[in-house]
Amino acid sequence: MKILIAVDGSPYTKRMLAYLAAHDEWLGGGRHQYTVLNTVSPVPARAAAVIDRDTLKSYYAETSEAVFKPIRSFFKKQGIEAEFVGKVGHAPEVIAKMADGQDFDLLMMGSHGHGTLGNLVMGSVTTKVLASCKTPVLLVR
Repeated sequence: MKILIAVDGSPYTKRMLAYLAAHDEWLGGGRHQYTVLNTVSPVPARAAAVIDRDTLKSYYAETSEAVFKPIRSFFKKQGIEAEFVGKVGHAPEVIAKMADGQDFDLLMMGSHGHGTLGNLVMGSVTTKVLASCKTPVLLVR
């Protein structure tokens, strides 16, 4: 099974990873192909225009790596191999596009469960991903 795991480093990401480790047999057992995705919000265009391109790339890479570092350690302890991908953009769009565009069998996400009145049950990112993604989504809260 090809599984995309969207992470942001929050406690909800940690819960989702703990669920994955505890329920691997539910996901079909055996070996799966995991891709861990972190999306970094872009620096506003006016600010990006005056920042050196290499500095900006380094900022995005370091921001994703700060999220990935404890997840890499967790995966290593669990014996899970994964590819780690950092992208820049609006999180719901990037997550849905990657899940659908690379033929993932499942998208796993932790849900914050906060936001405006319309997002009482799930976070706004989760709501937007569900609205635009064709890949099955497993939410862990």
